[in-house]
Amino acid sequence: MKIGIIGATGHVGQAVYKEAVANNIDATAIVRDAKKAQSLLGADAQIVEKDALALTYDDLKGFDYVIDAFASLKTYQHIDMAANLITMFRENTATKLVFIIGASTLLDDDGKPMIDTVLKKYAGQPWIDAPVQQSHEFEYLKWVDNVDWIAVTPQDELSDGPKTEFKIGGDHPMVNKEGKPTTSTGNIAAAIVQEMKEPKHIKQRFSVVDA
Repeated sequence: MKIGIIGATGHVGQAVYKEAVANNIDATAIVRDAKKAQSLLGADAQIVEKDALALTYDDLKGFDYVIDAFASLKTYQHIDMAANLITMFRENTATKLVFIIGASTLLDDDGKPMIDTVLKKYAGQPWIDAPVQQSHEFEYLKWVDNVDWIAVTPQDELSDGPKTEFKIGGDHPMVNKEGKPTTSTGNIAAAIVQEMKEPKHIKQRFSVVDA
């Protein structure tokens, strides 16, 4: 299996790269800064140095999976990135696309996106645009029926941490055994690698929580 990880120097991207390599998966880090990637992932890491929004079909067509762990201060670029990838792989299921989608897209007890509650509570906060844009990104993905995409969502508290044990869920929030909505980067990476090995959520979203 060959995979490409867009944004492999970010917290989730790093964890996915390392978990993939640990599982003998042929992984390539797709990054803006090759030197930074080597310092984080190792001198022998396979790296493609290119701006994420400049990637082309020829850059990505050789991968079985492309993981979008892209991050940008210009939050609207999350949608731009998703749209670019979907456009590249229309009617081509040889490559599956994996998108990391934030917890605000999960549904509350009434079946409404949690972003609605977040907006009411935190309207005007400088960080609010990121979950709003990811919510739009997920709504866009749900319209796509001729590309094999998978969305992966951590719980509200995503933090750097090792792979331990985790649980897979669907569209609703989950908590760990201590009642906290936590997901470690190691566990979300392990869940993504597990899904790539045995796909069960094509054109769906699954969520991950620490056990």
